[in-house]
Amino acid sequence: MIKKEMIAMLLAGGQGSRLGVLTSGLAKPAVPFGGKYRIIDFALSNCINSGVDTVGVLTQYQPLRLNTHIGIGIPWDLDRNVGGVSILPPYEKSTNTEWYTGTANAIYQNLRYMEYYNPDYVMILGGDHIYKMDYEVVLDYHKAHNADITLATIPVPIEEASRFGIVITDDDGRIVDFEEKPKQPRSNLASMGIYIFSWKVLKDALIALSEQPGCDFGKHIIPYCHKNGQRIFAYEFNGYWKDVGTLSSYWESNMELIDIVPEFNLYEEFWKIYTKTDIIPPQYIAPGAVVETAIISEGAEIYGEVYKSVIGPGVVIGKGTVVRDSIIMRDTVIGDNCYVEKAIIAESCGIGNNVQIGIGNEEPNKWKPDIYAGGLVTIGEATIIPDNVKIGKNTALSGATMPEDYNGGELPSGENIIKAGGIQ
Repeated sequence: MIKKEMIAMLLAGGQGSRLGVLTSGLAKPAVPFGGKYRIIDFALSNCINSGVDTVGVLTQYQPLRLNTHIGIGIPWDLDRNVGGVSILPPYEKSTNTEWYTGTANAIYQNLRYMEYYNPDYVMILGGDHIYKMDYEVVLDYHKAHNADITLATIPVPIEEASRFGIVITDDDGRIVDFEEKPKQPRSNLASMGIYIFSWKVLKDALIALSEQPGCDFGKHIIPYCHKNGQRIFAYEFNGYWKDVGTLSSYWESNMELIDIVPEFNLYEEFWKIYTKTDIIPPQYIAPGAVVETAIISEGAEIYGEVYKSVIGPGVVIGKGTVVRDSIIMRDTVIGDNCYVEKAIIAESCGIGNNVQIGIGNEEPNKWKPDIYAGGLVTIGEATIIPDNVKIGKNTALSGATMPEDYNGGELPSGENIIKAGGIQ
């Protein structure tokens, strides 16, 4: 029988609906980040940098791009005969076939995969956070405290604690109570959704709660284990960690990469972030072009001006075009004499000439004000924008838009154009 000390189960099936049109055609962990990377690269890189060489990636929503990106795991050195990376979608069984209905239900449906490796410990990870963490240090903490379960936690400002699952610990770090998004938090230690379980404890809990609808770690498994007297400890993490689940947090964390002293450093030699890289030519900055404080990925061609922006591979910025405070993803082409400010433009978009994006006064979005906010313009994958149009703030566009979609050549702040094939 194969024996692994610790394996990782990486939950990557989420839709990420708060990212709006960015996730209409791909899973949230596959969304590009920092130019050349995708969000899942950070958890996968943490695994291999921490010596965890067996990773099950649980996929569900729009998995094609994610599966293609991961492949057999070569960029992360996870192409192994024993272990390595395995894609684990829901699959048809002889009885009771079902989609993954919760984080713990997804893990339960893959008990056989975990049993195959007979691990001492199982680490549960999300595929949608930006951070660097040495999981070996967390495992050492787990062993030192003779824990059944260890939760990675992070201190948050007490005024923000009501947005998180909060843990209360004793002087030894043992968790004595949980509060899910408490109105009056008694602690500022927030759960990061990263768990190490001793294998038997996890297996027993998953089987015991297998009939629980939508079985979830935070809501069901952890409270069940706590009630049964399991030793649950909090490992306090004090590094950079960002949940990029909203458009504003996604935009902010990309912008933080290009600070003069970035809080999150992509360039550290001893903790590299690995990704699938395509064979494409180097970037090209044309004579007369201006680039200030930006990430410019390989294959990009800059003929205009770029300020404090993240430019993905294969992007073309036309002559006379100015891009500020924006994220432009892979293979998007922006025409000549455009102005783009505080926009998130997804992959493979075509922006015409003389287009102004992110102008005018801010108005709340009329369709989904809780998603399209912060003054951002969000443009979904493969969207076409015709020449000579003006687009306001807190707007969303998706699909092949035509001149007649713009009243008087303008999309005012707070409005949307969602065409067939775009997210509804």
